Amino acid sequence: MSGRGSSSKLALLAGTPVRADPWPQWPERGPEEEQAVIAALRDGDWGGFPLPNTRAASFARAFARRHDSTHALCVANGTVSLEVALQAMGVEPGAEVIVPAYTFEATASAALFSGCVPVFADIDPETWCIDVESAAALVTDRTQAIVPVHLAMTIADLDAIGSLAEERGLAVLEDCAHAHGARWRGRGVGSWGDAGSFSFQTSKLMTAGEGGIVTTSDDAVLDRLHALVNCGRQRPGAGEAAPAIGHNYRMTDLQAAILEVQLRRLDRQHEIRAANARRLRAEIEGIDGLENLRIDDRVTTQAIYQFVFRFDSNAFAGIDRDVFVAALEAEGVPADGRFYESLPVSELLRPDPARYPAWSTALADAPAAECPHAERAAYRESVWLPHQLLLGTETDVDDIVEAVLKVQRGATGLAGLESAEVERLRQARSAR
Repeated sequence: MSGRGSSSKLALLAGTPVRADPWPQWPERGPEEEQAVIAALRDGDWGGFPLPNTRAASFARAFARRHDSTHALCVANGTVSLEVALQAMGVEPGAEVIVPAYTFEATASAALFSGCVPVFADIDPETWCIDVESAAALVTDRTQAIVPVHLAMTIADLDAIGSLAEERGLAVLEDCAHAHGARWRGRGVGSWGDAGSFSFQTSKLMTAGEGGIVTTSDDAVLDRLHALVNCGRQRPGAGEAAPAIGHNYRMTDLQAAILEVQLRRLDRQHEIRAANARRLRAEIEGIDGLENLRIDDRVTTQAIYQFVFRFDSNAFAGIDRDVFVAALEAEGVPADGRFYESLPVSELLRPDPARYPAWSTALADAPAAECPHAERAAYRESVWLPHQLLLGTETDVDDIVEAVLKVQRGATGLAGLESAEVERLRQARSAR
């Protein structure tokens, strides 16, 4: 049940939570997915070979149209999609690739997997996407590509990135793992750069459990993608291409069958999330200590993978962001704080030099990264709410707001708590 009228004592401190009702399920699924999987199961054509197989080819065509790209090619997941896209774009081993400091590690590790050097740019403090001025200052004669990430619910400044890329001769790979269906000035993300990379991992806005796709309107990039994904085999009808040693990164037709249905759900889900997000943004504007990210006016269709806002501890009795998140979760609202780290200082990108000498050298040789905005977002400010919380009703949004306000009212009771004590309280609550 929703906890209106619940005790004022914080749930983390053994009070009654604001919300006990379940949230909308994710992944959203129904008879359509079941019928699609059963049909694929019965025809026995399950694999990804020949590439693309029947359903993967059909889904890729529909996905490319949806995002205003000429081509799309399905792959095994949204990490290898970044890797093969960089290689297919012609980015050479040893080249520098500029990536934002605040993103999932795969954005940077794809460069390492391709034999390149990831170089970290700071983020725009208002949108948390890559700061183009920071990126421009990092360009050297070794820089060959830039990878803007459309983060959470925002879109990187594609106009400024396009201008920088044209001026400095850089390839552009859009990381669209969070941005299925998003549009910038009326045109789909993934169509602005040389290629776009999307993920279909379980938490994403479309999912088959795993999977990914690369979009491009460049025939030569498509030809190289085919070879890289399909064990070096050339695409039928491809132009002249150098021999390639490829991987088996194909998507199965069982996954593609699910994704065809998921794509048909996307517009309706966008509408529901958008309406609830407007309500939540309006409420957050009135709460001292919370601030919405800026959504650029050029974003004509917003994709909301996670609803993200800034937290200021000064308005919450000085408690740490992670304490706030723990208290919010105890009130029944799923949330995360350290959803991403600032990669230049993260343990995630410190490979053992003895085991990975090339990667360690590449990271050590990269230009020094000063990314204060990324560090502030990662470790002090960011609060992430999963997108399925916005697939419900206005009452669900009101529960989120009430939980935030309850934590704010009771924040003095959490002041001074260390992380170990917070974890003990969380475990004690889970055991009840």
